[in-house]
Amino acid sequence: MRNKRIIKYSMMIFIIGLLVAYTTGCGMFGPIVSEDLETSTDSDLIVVGFSQLGSESLWRTANTASIQRALTKENGYFLIFNNARQKQENQIKAIRSFISQRVDYIIFSPVTEDGWETVLLEAKEAEIPVILADRTVNIEDDSLYTTRVGTDTQEEGEKAGKWLEDYLKDDNYKNTKINIVVLQGTMGSTSQIGRTIGFDIIADKHQNWNILKQVSGDFTTAKGKEVMEILLKQYPDIDVVVSQNDDMTFGAIEAIQEAGRTVGVDGEITMISFDATHDALEMVDKGLINVDVECNPEQGDKIAEVIKKMENGEKIEKLYIIEENVFTRENVNQYLESRTY
Repeated sequence: MRNKRIIKYSMMIFIIGLLVAYTTGCGMFGPIVSEDLETSTDSDLIVVGFSQLGSESLWRTANTASIQRALTKENGYFLIFNNARQKQENQIKAIRSFISQRVDYIIFSPVTEDGWETVLLEAKEAEIPVILADRTVNIEDDSLYTTRVGTDTQEEGEKAGKWLEDYLKDDNYKNTKINIVVLQGTMGSTSQIGRTIGFDIIADKHQNWNILKQVSGDFTTAKGKEVMEILLKQYPDIDVVVSQNDDMTFGAIEAIQEAGRTVGVDGEITMISFDATHDALEMVDKGLINVDVECNPEQGDKIAEVIKKMENGEKIEKLYIIEENVFTRENVNQYLESRTY
């Protein structure tokens, strides 16, 4: 399927620019491309352009590392990496750069779901397959991308709601108002949309679940803490915090403790988190986080498998969902040692 479309001199200029950016502090995940340009462009390597939305969380770093480990020179790939730093315009520029270099495949994890039609049409017209990693896009014509490898974020939200439903099934809670605040991720992102919809589906079944406020913490620890400090002042009677990723959870817990309140299994405030990074699972084990719904970042091997299928002319699915788990104090110990992110 590959058609040897790399233009060597434009590639060289591009890579030199990236390396300059990397050495001046713009690189976030180690070497961006292989150092052996001559070998890479002249050999039979599969050239892949990968635009990651940013490095806003531990989860995102792990997701990037997973893809970089899978798409190595040793595995038959020449990977060009771009960190968009949470800006859609940076991703669009990167994708257009990949198109101009005639890469074999484009992978990107979109910052938000909207606003991709034009650049994806350009990739389609250039006959470059596009693989969505982790997140999805909101477009009328889904032929503009080839496939998506990621997680079911709505199901993640429903899992969180069902856990809380089970946790509150005791007769003592049936007629008690449960005050909930939700720390949302980057607005318009797949994770924010899906987890919000999923949790709301379950919450709507319970008249005594009172969602006081849903506010964005941008998936970062600093913003999570800032938002939680404000919420604690606005609503002194919070019972449950639903935090849409672990990094925001870390900040929220810090804010709660600094306000003199307790959190977790033996605390005043029940904490629900998402992602299930190693540091968060340790907090689950300590009882500071009641439940952590996994969002699995290990997507690199599946992406590599899908590319190899396309290389061999095999039929591929439109969507590949990565398996995920739910962690509480009861089961977390058996996973902690093997957690790599």
